[in-house]
Amino acid sequence: MKRMLLLVALFAFLQVGAAQDWARAKVEKSPRHHEWVTIKHDNRSVETFVVYPESKDKRPVVLVIHEIFGMSDWVQNLGDELAEAGYIAVAPDLLSGAGPNGGRTSSFPDQSKVTEAVSHLNPDQVTADLNAAADYAKKLPASNGTVFVTGYCWGGGQSFRFAANRSDLKAAFVFYGPPPEKDAMKRINAPVYGFYAGNDARIDATIPQTKEDMAAAGKTYNPVTYDGAGHGFMRAGEAPDASEGNKKARDDAWARWKSLLAK
Repeated sequence: MKRMLLLVALFAFLQVGAAQDWARAKVEKSPRHHEWVTIKHDNRSVETFVVYPESKDKRPVVLVIHEIFGMSDWVQNLGDELAEAGYIAVAPDLLSGAGPNGGRTSSFPDQSKVTEAVSHLNPDQVTADLNAAADYAKKLPASNGTVFVTGYCWGGGQSFRFAANRSDLKAAFVFYGPPPEKDAMKRINAPVYGFYAGNDARIDATIPQTKEDMAAAGKTYNPVTYDGAGHGFMRAGEAPDASEGNKKARDDAWARWKSLLAK
C-alpha cells in the first residue's frame, strides 16, 4: 500500500511537470526578448523574469505575481503573451533565496515543496519585493512609467493586497484571489478588476462582502465571474487538455483584460 501511494505521488508530480511542457515550448519559440534580471533591495536579491514587446514606443508595464506554484513555465508564458499584446511584463520570483542553497523556484525538488514555501512567505517581504520590482519597472528605459499589477490564485490575493500598499498603480487585475482586510481597502487608489471562476465556491464566497466593503470605502471594484470555469482557468484554459468551460473563460477573460489595459 505504501509503495502504491509513493507511485501515485510520483505520478502526480510528473504530471505537474509535464503539464506545462507546452508553456515552455511556447516561450522558447517566442521572437520577443526575454531576460532574467536580479533586483536588489535591502539584503535581498529577487530573480525576475522580464519580457519586452516588439515596439518602437515606450510601453506600460504589467507586474505579474505568480500562483502558489511559484515561477512556473506558465507564468513565463503569460509574461510573453502580455508582451505580445504590447506590454512589458515583469515577473519576480518571490521564492528567490528561499530554495535549497539559496535558490529560487526552480531549485526546489518537487512541487509540494514550492507550494509549502509560497504559503509561508512573509507578507512584508512580499510587499517589499513587489515594491522593488515596481520601482525597477518604472525606471526601465523602454517603460512609459505606467505600472499595472496582476496575480493568479495566491498571487491574485497578493495583487489585491499590493493595491493597498502601492499608491501609484494604474489598475489591479485580480484573478481568482481573495481580498485584503477591510481596513486595508481604504488605502487602495487604483481600480480593482476581478476575474473569477463559476466553479470556485471557496473564492467566490468572498465576492459579495468584498463588493460591499470596497463600495463603503469609495473604491472601484468590478468583478466578473465566468460560468463553467474552475479555479486556475487562465492556466488550465490554455493547456492542450483544456475543458470547454476553462477555455472559454480564458478567452473571454483575455478579451476583457486587454480592453481594460488599453483604457
